[in-house]
Amino acid sequence: MFLVLAALVSVVVVFVVVAYNGLVRLRVQSDSAWADIDVQLKRRHDLIPNLVETVKGYAAHESSTFEKVTEARTQALSAKNPAGRGQAEEALTLALRGLFAVAENYPQLRAVENFTQLQTQISEIEDQIQLARRYYNAVVRDLNIRVAQFPTNLVASLFSFQQREFFEMAVSERKSPEVRFETPGA
Repeated sequence: MFLVLAALVSVVVVFVVVAYNGLVRLRVQSDSAWADIDVQLKRRHDLIPNLVETVKGYAAHESSTFEKVTEARTQALSAKNPAGRGQAEEALTLALRGLFAVAENYPQLRAVENFTQLQTQISEIEDQIQLARRYYNAVVRDLNIRVAQFPTNLVASLFSFQQREFFEMAVSERKSPEVRFETPGA
């Protein structure tokens, strides 16, 4: 009888240790993945003032566009949680689209090497943000499943593991781009 009880206790202890270590691993991975997103967002935020100043040199009368970008950047820098960051970054993305639309009206600006380099860097950073966001959301999904799923949820609640927020992609980013083909001379 004692051996059966000792074996049962051993199994429970091993389960708790394995479940706890798995939850810790996922929590650390999600923290690390969020830090990766944060680095990419910081790189993006650091480029924006240079981009605004470059466009200002050619389109100084577009002040409302510059103000929108600056305000959106400030809000994005002050957002703290993934949901708030997602909304703020969406507003910043829309403001940047407006800035790039303004730049399209100035062919001499598009020919400036500094502007094209900044535009390319921002595009590359956007790709890195998307990759980092996918990885973060995958790790958070795995953590949230473990925190909610029986019997791991017992260990999670015992050691105060909480579900995490996803870094959501905004609805406007999900829209497919509109493609139009124009025939020459039409």
